[in-house]
Amino acid sequence: MAETAPPLPREKRRQKAEAPSPPAAQTLVAQHRLTLRQRIKRDRVMLLLTLPGLLYFVVFHYVPLLGYVVAFQDYQPYLGYMHSVWVGFANFSAAFGEPAFWSATFNTLEIALVQLVFFFPIPVALALLLNSIASDRIRRFVQSVVYLPHFIGWVIIVSIFQQILGGAGLLPDVLGGLGLPRYDMMSDPNAFPWLLTLQVAWKDAGWGTIIILAALLNIDKQQYEAAAIDGAGPRRRFWHVTLPGIAPVLILLLILNLGQILSVGFEQILLQRDAVGPDAGEVLDTYVYYHGIKDNDWGVAAAVGLVKAVIGTALVLGANKFAHRLGHEGVYRGADR
Repeated sequence: MAETAPPLPREKRRQKAEAPSPPAAQTLVAQHRLTLRQRIKRDRVMLLLTLPGLLYFVVFHYVPLLGYVVAFQDYQPYLGYMHSVWVGFANFSAAFGEPAFWSATFNTLEIALVQLVFFFPIPVALALLLNSIASDRIRRFVQSVVYLPHFIGWVIIVSIFQQILGGAGLLPDVLGGLGLPRYDMMSDPNAFPWLLTLQVAWKDAGWGTIIILAALLNIDKQQYEAAAIDGAGPRRRFWHVTLPGIAPVLILLLILNLGQILSVGFEQILLQRDAVGPDAGEVLDTYVYYHGIKDNDWGVAAAVGLVKAVIGTALVLGANKFAHRLGHEGVYRGADR
């Protein structure tokens, strides 16, 4: 009698069944060996869909970068880029040697840090509260209400706050009626960073919950059920399920906010700068505006704008590299990942 081969173990049989057939493996290798021209032809429809967005960034973000040549010139509009005198780093020296520049830098960093520490957690907490509402109808209603301020212009928002916190507003009248000193928060230089943060929180907290809510919806509900079965309470479920689920999105938003740390809202601050004075209300954006537009000092204004761009880029790259070291993807995936 012919001898039969012993049966394969169950694990080996499963791996053999799941192993791709030679033609499938060859097809997979062939797809990885496609040339750039072949990949473009294959994905031409998707590339055409991205073309409008690509054109937008090229026209309004990348082409204007050529204008930073003004930072190295004694730029005169009637002479243009080609005929203006080249001054090297003189505009940077002039900006760094001016006390108003350092005052604006300090004010910018102070406002940015206050908003980063006290405003950044607000959309996260609001998204967690909205996600905990059981009724879909109530949740959609609350979402619509908290989204609406985002679509209101800064002129109207500043006017509303002026009517409430200004010298003739509701709060000073209430304090005066109670026999307390009247307090005008809109003109208090010491309260200016907190006032701006309060306005930003009221305007954009609801809008900032959109991405957080999307991240919360991507968390598998079975993880919450398994944690509850294991005896985890609300706090432990938040710490071990919710927070790890939204951590990549939080890191992404934090890195992007670091890139904008030197831009703290031009229109919002310009409308309120005169009420608190330049010493407290001048930031780098308004400094560039008043030097470049008002005083026609185009070279110094462009130099400050270039410094802002370089520092913002360095912060994004550095924070993204740090996120990679922590095991997160960050803004973009590195070549070694």
